[in-house]
Amino acid sequence: MRFRSTPVHKLAATVISAVIFLFLIHGAHCFDLPGTATEIFQKIGEERKISLAPHCGSNPPILDPESGGGHVEKLADFNTYVSGSPECKHAVLLASDVYGYEAPNLRKIADKVADAGFYAVVPDFFNGEPYDPNNPDRPKDAWMKDHSPVKGFEDAKLMIDALKSKGFSSIGAAGFCWGAKAVVELTKAELIQAAVILHPSYVTVADIKSVKLPIAILGAGLDHLASPAVLKQFDDILSANKVDRFVKVFPNCSHGWTLRYDINNSTAVARANEAHQDMLEWLLKYVK
Repeated sequence: MRFRSTPVHKLAATVISAVIFLFLIHGAHCFDLPGTATEIFQKIGEERKISLAPHCGSNPPILDPESGGGHVEKLADFNTYVSGSPECKHAVLLASDVYGYEAPNLRKIADKVADAGFYAVVPDFFNGEPYDPNNPDRPKDAWMKDHSPVKGFEDAKLMIDALKSKGFSSIGAAGFCWGAKAVVELTKAELIQAAVILHPSYVTVADIKSVKLPIAILGAGLDHLASPAVLKQFDDILSANKVDRFVKVFPNCSHGWTLRYDINNSTAVARANEAHQDMLEWLLKYVK
């Protein structure tokens, strides 16, 4: 008997296709499936090719290796921008977005962290190859294959080990966009004292369910992936698990607003500074 498609069949196929499309584009945090189903979707998400979302590459900064008030040294075999006194014994790892550790605004944030009394470190997890949207020889998917957030976590563990070997008794971490995933993984593994993630990418509901340490999540009202609705879901999970948390959505801000803002735009600067202050207050509360 020949199968004949009916409107019902077409509707079912459309719904299934939409679900698969949302999962591939937005990741597992779009779904809160119980038990084994969650594990299956999480496994699929881990093994699928991770793509660089369009917003992650928007408003690229002009990189400057001479920027910042600190200096660059080797730490765990990574070129690392460091700021602050190593005598303070309280360190903060800052995991960058896809544009890496030479972004002037990121180094300014590291200097703010140092001024608050921490030893701030910003490693070059991309080994001299930050994402370049103007490089046709390294399209975004090829670049992401070599610089996945999973590898970022493995590299971040090396940095934490190096900091501990230097005698730092308390370590926090802040992750921006791409770097947020590595920071959440550090939190899940309980390798740090507290975390802050800002306009996070690649962070899933399953990740948040495994977080047990204090975490602050700062999101943008206009972010289509780490949307206010997704952050509300994260907040509910952390609340149910009795995790100390601070979740805040900045209205009228887009993904990347804490890093890739126009320094000549007073409104943009004020919004970024507000987020930086929230980050500092969280780190001062739980790390120092």
